[in-house]
Amino acid sequence: MIKQYNLAEIAVEDILNRDIREEKGVEDIVDEIIANVRQNGDAALIAYGEKFDKAKLTALEVTEAEMDEAFAAMDAEFIKTLEMARDNISRFHSQQIQKNFVITEEGGIVLGQKYTPVEKAGLYVPGGTASYPSSVLMNAIPAKLAGVSEIVMTTPPNAEGKIAPAILAAAKVAGVTRIFKVGGAQAVAALAYGTESIPKVDKIVGPGNIFVATAKRKVYGLVDIDMIAGPSEILVLADGTCNPEYVAADMLSQAEHDKLATAVLITTSADLAAAVSDELERQIPLLPREEIARTSIDTNGKIILATTMADAVAAANLIAPEHLEVCVDEPFSLLDDIKNAGSIFLGKNVPEALGDYLAGPNHTLPTSGTARFSSPLSVDDFVKKSSFIYYPKAALAKVSDRIVDFAEREGLHAHAQSVAVRFK
Repeated sequence: MIKQYNLAEIAVEDILNRDIREEKGVEDIVDEIIANVRQNGDAALIAYGEKFDKAKLTALEVTEAEMDEAFAAMDAEFIKTLEMARDNISRFHSQQIQKNFVITEEGGIVLGQKYTPVEKAGLYVPGGTASYPSSVLMNAIPAKLAGVSEIVMTTPPNAEGKIAPAILAAAKVAGVTRIFKVGGAQAVAALAYGTESIPKVDKIVGPGNIFVATAKRKVYGLVDIDMIAGPSEILVLADGTCNPEYVAADMLSQAEHDKLATAVLITTSADLAAAVSDELERQIPLLPREEIARTSIDTNGKIILATTMADAVAAANLIAPEHLEVCVDEPFSLLDDIKNAGSIFLGKNVPEALGDYLAGPNHTLPTSGTARFSSPLSVDDFVKKSSFIYYPKAALAKVSDRIVDFAEREGLHAHAQSVAVRFK
């Protein structure tokens, strides 16, 4: 049964489950895996494939024939769905592409900024309890739009050494050509350090379990990463006009992810709160992932009564949820007041699943309150900004004394000399 509270009676920091502390022994296991992959390369990856995935592999890379076979196995309607999602994601993310700029000043001074894509990006796509072709599209398409020259994807195989056909079909639709049958922390290590088969990349993106997240944190600095993802979150803001069946279904769309996921309703209506609680009890037994959803709702789920919608929005801003649904008749009236959220779903007919699969905005989102200072995955994640400066000697001469003085005040006399030497 989902827990119910009044907003005034619960600390905001306790509303969502944000316990992302390492499980006992995870760090040691990940350290050992990374060291093994660094030392033994492909041999370590093949051994881990047999140990963790029960797959006896002789080669790690997916062949073109396997890609074609998977694509042919997909029904035509699903291919159309993948292509529609690809086009929507591409259209949205193409608006994020930045342009170089140049400022020309008096005296021949030139200042500017240029954008350069990272050369190689590694995409981690989870397997395990579910496969996520949507993650392929959401990670690969911004990278391609950014101009990344080589996109390398890793994903765990099944016991037969196969990759889920839907994942390979999505990769083909998205234009990913290099895919490796490797999962877990070992895949992150391979992408960070390189092996005989898998190239070393510059950035690793994509969600995963605690071992994947820990490995990403360990290799950060050697390579860049997108984020460390915590348990999935949904926060629904609702007044008394919402359909409780819809609200419960939307909450369960995140609760079914895993047992640590959190689904929360903040509402101004006691009647809606009661109706949603009843709906959750009705809907949970109907789910194929009933055990996961039940644990998530019973352990982390909450229904919270707020006095006003303004109070509810203020709480949402403090919580900074991954997914925020605004289930009211005039959602745009609240949009400017919402400051902290990974993705905002406006209105009564915008379930979170629309954003997960088809609408276009990215579904790789900041969790654990990091929406206070970070953003969804985007084209920006796959480019670097470099500034550039050009001064003719005469222009440098006009400011040389100021630079020398500035440097000497900081005690950096070699800095000062690097300017003064040009005007002896």
